[in-house]
Amino acid sequence: MSHSRVTSLAILLMTYGFSAPAFAQGPPAPATLIAAQKAALAQLAFMDGVWRGSAWTILPTGVKHTITHTERIGPFLDGSIKVIEGRGYEPDGRVSFNAFGTISYDPGSKAFTFHAHGQGRVGDFLLSVKPDGYTWEIPAGSATIRYTATIKDGAWLEVGDRIELAKDPVRFFEMNLKRVGDTTWPAGGAVPMK
Repeated sequence: MSHSRVTSLAILLMTYGFSAPAFAQGPPAPATLIAAQKAALAQLAFMDGVWRGSAWTILPTGVKHTITHTERIGPFLDGSIKVIEGRGYEPDGRVSFNAFGTISYDPGSKAFTFHAHGQGRVGDFLLSVKPDGYTWEIPAGSATIRYTATIKDGAWLEVGDRIELAKDPVRFFEMNLKRVGDTTWPAGGAVPMK
C-alpha cells in the first residue's frame, strides 16, 4: 500500500473517530448512526415551530437597539439534524438581521455542534444541551461570548454575555420569544420525483 493511501486511510479513520479495532469490525452502519442522531436531536424537539417576540442588543456605540425577532425551526434529514432561521425586523418591516444554522450530533464524540451563518460570519460551536435549553460559546480573544437559552411552556428566553477573566459578565443581548405555531419547514415542500 502506498504512503499516500495509508495516510488517506488514517485521515478517514481519525475523521470518523474509528479506532483500528473498531474499523476491523467494520464502521457503524448508516442506519445505526442516523438512529443515534435522531435520538439525540429528539432532546431539542421543544425548539420546533415558529417563534416571535422582541430582542435587544447593545451596539458598539453603547446604544440599546430593539427589534422584533422571529425564529423558524424544524427537523431535517428524517430528524437527524435541526435547521434554524432567525430574522430580526425593524419597526418599518425591514429585515436588519438574518441568520441560519444547523444543530447536529456526532455519535462518535457524543457532542452537539451548532453550525451558524450570520452577519457575514460562519462558525462551528459546541452546543451543551440542557433539559430546558442550551448554551453555546464563541471565543473572542481574551473574552468568551456565551449564549444561554431557556425554552419551556412556549416561551424562549436567550441571553448573551461577554465574559472576561476576573470581571463580571456583561449582558449585551436578550431575546424573549413566544411560540406562535407549527411549521413544516424545512422538510415541507420537497421537490417530488415527478
